[in-house]
Amino acid sequence: PEHQQLIVDSGALSHLVNLLRRYKDSSASRAVISVIRRAADAITNLAHENSSIKTRVRMEGGIPPLVELLEFTDTKVQRAAAGALRTLAFKNDENKNQIVECNALPTLISMLRSDDAAIHYEAVGVIGNLVHSSPNIKKEVLAAGALQPVIGLLTSCCSESQREAALLLGQFAATDSDCKVHIVQRGAVRPLIEMLHSPDIQLKEMSAFALGRLAQDTHNQAGIAHMGGLVPLLKLLDSKNGSLQHNAAFALYGLADNEDNVSDFIRVGGVQRLQDGEFIVQATKDCVAKTLKRLEEKIHGRVLNHLLYLMRVAEKPVQRRVAFALAHLCSPEDQRTIFIDNNGHILLPFFRLELLLGLLGSTNPKQQLDGAVALYKLANKAMTLSPMDAAPPSPTPQVYLGEQYVNNATLSDVTFLVEGRRFYAHRICLLASSDAFRAMFDGGYREKDARDIEIPNIRWEVFELMMRFIYTGSVDVSLDIAQDLLGAADQYLLEGLKRLCEYTIAQDVTLDNVSSMYELSEAFHAISLRHTC
Repeated sequence: PEHQQLIVDSGALSHLVNLLRRYKDSSASRAVISVIRRAADAITNLAHENSSIKTRVRMEGGIPPLVELLEFTDTKVQRAAAGALRTLAFKNDENKNQIVECNALPTLISMLRSDDAAIHYEAVGVIGNLVHSSPNIKKEVLAAGALQPVIGLLTSCCSESQREAALLLGQFAATDSDCKVHIVQRGAVRPLIEMLHSPDIQLKEMSAFALGRLAQDTHNQAGIAHMGGLVPLLKLLDSKNGSLQHNAAFALYGLADNEDNVSDFIRVGGVQRLQDGEFIVQATKDCVAKTLKRLEEKIHGRVLNHLLYLMRVAEKPVQRRVAFALAHLCSPEDQRTIFIDNNGHILLPFFRLELLLGLLGSTNPKQQLDGAVALYKLANKAMTLSPMDAAPPSPTPQVYLGEQYVNNATLSDVTFLVEGRRFYAHRICLLASSDAFRAMFDGGYREKDARDIEIPNIRWEVFELMMRFIYTGSVDVSLDIAQDLLGAADQYLLEGLKRLCEYTIAQDVTLDNVSSMYELSEAFHAISLRHTC
């Protein structure tokens, strides 16, 4: 970063932009073409993760020649120009708008269909950065015909293009229900499910992300399960990667909303997987708990009848899974019908109970435990007159540094740069607060050893309030800042702060704004706010 700034402050950008314009010389030699390509690459590296330099490139007039170079005859120049635009578009709204105004979309969409993997990888990356957090540009991209070529990239030989395409489809599907349906109708589900089996962690993560967004539509939920998406998503719950695990859990939460999927969930052992999983972040635990609640709410009527049918005719392992699931999820009233009352079939209830009792005699300790827990659950339900939600477990005690250390240079060992101002912080407090900061300081990110860390996309007031929550455990969230604070809390995995923001926003949901509030809840996985809407 220091070298980036030094080079730009020495006046390099205007020269580099002039070099880009040399493509207008019709007699450009190979050497000149090479210079143009290297100038584009230099702009990419100078602007990488540096919001102020991205803006300066635009001010120097760098975007129009880069857009024109997308149509240059040399494919290496095309690729370099797309790479520069990709960097310039990332989290910079003014740059995004100028790229679109320069009519880059038709060429970028044509590049998506290129046989050259390097070309379509850069093109889908540019479009992904243009669309991110920009609903109007997303509409323009879809109107320009990007959907089918993006879906086509799901079967590309280039795993990076597949990953970017899956991410982009998830963004397309975020809020527009029609688009969710169109993505499925145009053939995206099967390749997305195939990607769940890939050895590439990031490919699986983005595929699960896209399927999770698509699974917010009732018919899509049934289609994804029918095409074989349920089992690989359940297997991903065993992942040690927190993001992958959470994306899979969110997709399963969507699939559980459709009655047609409930018996499939239970038949393949989904209830046991959801109950036995070791989940890394609290958001995933909450999502799994709500998935089990969804399944529980649907076990009645035709769903219950089909499960009882499976208990009569299916193979013994499936019968046991159904008995296990019903012991955990059915209501006390239905429990009597299933396991106790005869209803004219004197052997049926005994047979169903015997499925669980038989597990106690198994040589497999896991099956013994499953049987014991299921019987214990049945016994507890037999002693209650009506279903009751168990009290939530008491939260893990957390020690806070306190108000006096907020933005205090005393013993500070890390500084954040927010809107040009310094915010003093303490790594030990941040490490204790969320998985996002643990990943930042303990993982492979460049921030691990940095003294100064730039925060490019959060306002000072929002960042200060977020940090105040981290240091004290509570803040007053006003309506005027709640939406921005919700985005920051979601970005840094601060579930407690998210709930405070959701509560504040939920108090203001009206018929006039419910649509935009629903979109907000989808964008930041704010499940409580979504239910309110």
